[in-house]
Amino acid sequence: MEFEDHRPLYDWVVQNLPVPCTPRQIEFSRLNLQYCVVSKRKLIKLVTDGHVAGWDDPRMPTLCGLRRRGVPPEALRLFVERTGVSKADNNIDYSVLEDCAREVLDASTPRAFAVIDPIKVTITTWPEDEVDVLEGPMHPKLPELGQRSVPFSRTLLIERSDFEEVPPKKFFRLKPGGEVRLRFGYVIKCEEVIKDADGKVIELKCSHDPETRQGAGKKVKGIIHWLSESHSKRVTVNLYDRLFNAPSPGADHEDGDFLKDVNPESLRVLPDVAVEDYVAEAKPGSRIQFERTGYFCVDEASTKGDITMNRIVTLKDTWATK
Repeated sequence: MEFEDHRPLYDWVVQNLPVPCTPRQIEFSRLNLQYCVVSKRKLIKLVTDGHVAGWDDPRMPTLCGLRRRGVPPEALRLFVERTGVSKADNNIDYSVLEDCAREVLDASTPRAFAVIDPIKVTITTWPEDEVDVLEGPMHPKLPELGQRSVPFSRTLLIERSDFEEVPPKKFFRLKPGGEVRLRFGYVIKCEEVIKDADGKVIELKCSHDPETRQGAGKKVKGIIHWLSESHSKRVTVNLYDRLFNAPSPGADHEDGDFLKDVNPESLRVLPDVAVEDYVAEAKPGSRIQFERTGYFCVDEASTKGDITMNRIVTLKDTWATK
């Protein structure tokens, strides 16, 4: 709409051309995103002041930034189709773009286990050197992608958030004396909790029910993901979040300084995340869903043996809860 004032000059030029010319010019409103800035002047400020690593920083709303983060081109097309074109000022919530990314990624992205914040679990009823190779689908709705092998051993890793020593009501994951099913694996029961000198839980000793392999036997409410400690690989994970804390950066400040709303937690780097072994062999640009966690992309700077995964989007809109 900012070019609407140029219409009289444009029309004059068209009318005075020596050849027939009848184009039609239609102005439309700018596409603005909440929790984001799209002005080139402001984006340059972010780069030059060091708030981001460059124009292709995965937090930037540039095409090269979105590409490096792992957002599929199909998600951008879907986003534009849903927001439409109009003359009215629009201010689209960033969650609309995230929902488009989830929808596209869910339909095609292979699955994997990843333990972000681990607790060690020792299966006391499992032989020391025995390994049971379990199987799970690469994608629950795309059987043509095949199966993946998930080794089960005596020492496992689970997410710290999947254990509570004093659980709240309706907590169906692991707790002292409680049972939970390991996805694709066995039902285990927590027998002992081991803490360090500061009182932090560092290990759980559990027993397993051998009759519950691959979903057989008894039914329990809780199902959690896990990894064999010795069979998993390690990667670096970049947890990207929204670059700004405010829907309209700078709008609530008298001086309009949008930099005051920069989110200091827009990037968390986790250097030693356990993943399934096939993830560590993925090529740059590959997209993978970490089950119960989110969608991730192998960073373009990754090399064999030194993999960095960029979080594209979580599995659900965590900002709605905030």
